[in-house]
Amino acid sequence: MGDSGEKQHGTFWGRWRANFLTGIVVIAPLYLTVWLIWSFVSIVDYKVERLLPTGYNLTDYLNFPGYGLAIFVVFTSVIGALAKNLFAAQLIGWGERMLDRLPIIRSIYNAIKQIAETVLVQSKSSFERACLVEYPRRGIWAVAFISTATRGELVEKAGQTDMVSVFLPTTPNPTSGFLLFVPREDVIELDMSVEEAAKLIISAGLVSPAEVGARQTPLPPIPAAAE
Repeated sequence: MGDSGEKQHGTFWGRWRANFLTGIVVIAPLYLTVWLIWSFVSIVDYKVERLLPTGYNLTDYLNFPGYGLAIFVVFTSVIGALAKNLFAAQLIGWGERMLDRLPIIRSIYNAIKQIAETVLVQSKSSFERACLVEYPRRGIWAVAFISTATRGELVEKAGQTDMVSVFLPTTPNPTSGFLLFVPREDVIELDMSVEEAAKLIISAGLVSPAEVGARQTPLPPIPAAAE
């Protein structure tokens, strides 16, 4: 009788523990997502309010969260529209030439501008597929992302005829990594999507993508390097 009671007690706490962990898995991502969005909106609201001239307290008229973000989106859109105008483009070019004369500020501005253009504007330059490459030595495979075909001096000096540029991210932070130039025949393309490969890398292999069946349409070939 005592053993039966202990068994039921243990089963109850086992079920309770499993339910609690399942709840954490459900609640934690949702809470963190809402918290990050709310924090971002609050920071933008605060920054926009501080940039406004004294006496223009918009909280008296726009008393809702996210008003600063709305003002920022409208202001940025207006700047983007003006930048397409010839006069405004010349004015922006003049300002950039002035920044180029300042040694430290020039480096910071150019780096930030290049990152912004790469991430926000040049959508065609984003990774389109995942692959396997042997790294750091033969027999050990790593998941990487193919960016484009390698061109110019790199191919010539490497003594190859056809190479691809591959980004090998680190785990669990895929924003850092290594840029590799690999012969095309040494790259194995994967059927998993870039998102699935990113989840695999971020989770350090704990989140494996579901088995991918044969695709209805084959992946487009990587453009060959220009002669």
